[in-house]
Amino acid sequence: MSADLLRLDLIVPVLMYCALLWWVGRGLSWTARLATGAVTLVLIIVVLLVERGWR
Repeated sequence: MSADLLRLDLIVPVLMYCALLWWVGRGLSWTARLATGAVTLVLIIVVLLVERGWR
């Protein structure tokens, strides 16, 4: 396994995404869950790209 896959700056946002999606999605329909998941995932990707300097 590559060292990049084990870095905390990748693992922590993914775990936070999963926890947030579970918490928000408890009372939502499946389409709303998918939309919430997609928006949250895009936001995480944007934050990671900005942190890494758009490399």
